[in-house]
Order: sequence, then C-alpha cells, then structure tokens
Amino acid sequence: MLTPPEVFKSLADETRARATLLIASQGELCVCELMCALDDSQPKISRHLAQLRSNGLLLDRRQGQWVYYRLNPDLPTWVNEILDVTSLANAQWLQINAERLRQMDGRPVRASACC
Repeated sequence: MLTPPEVFKSLADETRARATLLIASQGELCVCELMCALDDSQPKISRHLAQLRSNGLLLDRRQGQWVYYRLNPDLPTWVNEILDVTSLANAQWLQINAERLRQMDGRPVRASACC
C-alpha cells in the first residue's frame, strides 16, 4: 500500500516526475523512448525507472533486450487522480518532452525490437 510520503518522494525528482507523467500519457514507454524524450543517458533513466518500480509506481516487461514501463494498474485511485490532474495542469511543462517523443525516429513497435 502506497502512502502519500512514498508517492510524493518518488515524484519529487524532476526526471522521475517527467518520466512518470509521460508514461501515464502514453500507456507504455521503453527506455530508449524516455532517453529521447528526456534527453538523458540510459544509465540515469534506468536508475530512476528502477526506483519508481521499486516504490510500486511502475511495472516493467521485457521484450527481447528491451524493457517497457507502464503505470502499475493496482495504484490507488488517488494516485491516478494526482497524475491526471498534474498532467492536465502542467502540459506546458511536459511539452518539450512530448515533442521530442513525437519526433523520435524509429520509435519501437511494441511487438518488435526497439531502436
């Protein structure tokens, strides 16, 4: 059971907050997509995603060598509501990340290999 301090601590880092909101808006993203959208390195993105997964906010699935992340479907309703409200109220803050993701060449098809 997630508590408010655990959720807010998990989202207090800008990279984790942006990644979580992008994943929430897209349904599922792989590490390479988040690297492009957040303009950051694989080790840094993977470290933050591991923390979000360990805190129970995200789940992952492997497809070949790639790892895809999605929101944990068992999140309490209040967490999903916080993410929804935050996304709606801060579209401008995420605009550059969403644009990078839209412009990414060779975005993976979920049934095939990434990048």
